Amino acid sequence: MSSSLDQFVSAKLDALEAQSLRRRLVETDRFSDVEVLRNGKTLISFCCNDYLNLSHHPKVIAAANEATTRYGTGSGASRLVTGNHPLFAELEMRLAKLKQAEDCVIFGSGYLANLGIVPSLVGAPDIIIADELSHSCLLMGSKLSDATTHIFRHNDLAHVEALLKAHRADARHCLILTDGIFSMDGDLAPVAELAALAEKYDAWLMTDDAHGIGVVGEGRGSSFITGTKAHVPLQMGTLSKAIGSYGGYLCASKPVCDFIRTRARTLIYSTGLAPAQVAAAIAALDVIEGDADYANLPVKKAQSFTRALNIAPATSPIVPLILGDADATLRASALLEAEGFLVTAIRPPTVPAGTARLRFTFTARHADADIARLATLVRDKILPRAAAQ
Repeated sequence: MSSSLDQFVSAKLDALEAQSLRRRLVETDRFSDVEVLRNGKTLISFCCNDYLNLSHHPKVIAAANEATTRYGTGSGASRLVTGNHPLFAELEMRLAKLKQAEDCVIFGSGYLANLGIVPSLVGAPDIIIADELSHSCLLMGSKLSDATTHIFRHNDLAHVEALLKAHRADARHCLILTDGIFSMDGDLAPVAELAALAEKYDAWLMTDDAHGIGVVGEGRGSSFITGTKAHVPLQMGTLSKAIGSYGGYLCASKPVCDFIRTRARTLIYSTGLAPAQVAAAIAALDVIEGDADYANLPVKKAQSFTRALNIAPATSPIVPLILGDADATLRASALLEAEGFLVTAIRPPTVPAGTARLRFTFTARHADADIARLATLVRDKILPRAAAQ
């Protein structure tokens, strides 16, 4: 007989299935930089965040192998327990230099970073002002903080200032949160303008640059889009996308980083990254810093796709095609898979209700001919069906 727990989750799963919102893991072998093997078929992946294909770069792989041979497969415990491995110090120094910050702290993942950073800096007497499309981990970090959170309309600077005028004077501190590049929409935050508002109202701006580092601002990320660094005292990001490894980081001043090492629970109570992951990230930074033109390729590839479809020019490697209905989006994804392309259907709650989409991501190693064929399929077989709905 099924337990009440099984009955409960089975009913939930049935309800999700009826709405085309149930998730399933599909075995997929990423055997090369852009190709995968799924269900016995080789597909070209246009849904991977490995924007510079560095997870398959020979120098990055060699660095990871060498670190494993020398230091083993794991770090053994929290860095505060077993000690700070020399590789961590090197990576933190390199990231701080790239982001033009005084210091850096490495976390186990980007999600862990935001869940640790936000509650460490603000609490009940404070306010948070966050973009409505901020990544889940920024919003979850806000909930954990006990600060009062106010949500502003996506990239709406006037709304940000209105919230600051209405609430800043009554709060001890104010933290403004935004993605640098929005992961599901691919657009850029107005980082420089947000920085100016933060300075005007004595607020602290924190950007999640998970999808910016390595691919915009000459590889430095969204704080550098204008060519000069915007005043962003809290630059957070990940090592798992353009960097091609795993982990998260915060680049900030030395006092802030020292405080985070002392107070962020997701750092204190988490085992440190494996040496291979840290060494791989260092080698990836070597590639990024050594070839600025290579870092520009993902956005250029995305722009060739948007030109072919005659839609708004891409400003990042991410191009969404919003179809609205979850079931229609699943069918469109299946159509592309039948033609040899892997483009995952993104559905609620990852995106707001009624905005299910195909999320295309472009990497440095995507062939121009494959991008052209993909655009033709989307133009001829998907857009007409979407228009007919």
